[in-house]
Amino acid sequence: MKRFVVLAVAVSVCLLVTSMAWAEKTKEELIADAESAAPALITENAAITTLEGEVLREGSNGWTCHPGSMVIGPMCNQPQWDALLSALMKKEPFDAEEFSVSYMLAGEGEAIGASNTDPFATEPTDDNDWVKEGPHLMITVPDPAILEGLSTDPTDPVYVMWKGTPYAHIMVKIAAED
Repeated sequence: MKRFVVLAVAVSVCLLVTSMAWAEKTKEELIADAESAAPALITENAAITTLEGEVLREGSNGWTCHPGSMVIGPMCNQPQWDALLSALMKKEPFDAEEFSVSYMLAGEGEAIGASNTDPFATEPTDDNDWVKEGPHLMITVPDPAILEGLSTDPTDPVYVMWKGTPYAHIMVKIAAED
């Protein structure tokens, strides 16, 4: 029991220190982190906001880029992706209305990764197929039937994440995690 308490305190301190490091990033560092998610063709005119909605830079091309956090790596999204993330954070239903891309070319970065099966999981377990990806794209589809026949195995180069949930999407690996 004593070891468990020591481990829990150590993990809590590490999370606190990491959170403080993220909070201490300058606006310029946050923007640079967000821009690492996609090609300059996308990022140069993209809006950049935190996932909490703080606008770091206005944009004009319809894309929104977000700096990474402990939870998710930097990303650049078409509007459907931001709608999916908003619904996910509120645990609300989501229906994709169109194909939509999210670039995560910097991979998960300092983020902890995610469950491939449970969109609400916050840590790895023996049965939630935890993944931490390198550079990748994510694609929403307007009809879940499009996902039929695609793998759900995260070791494959293309697979479906969160299949059977309103947040199901295609993962396309660009490179292995560093």
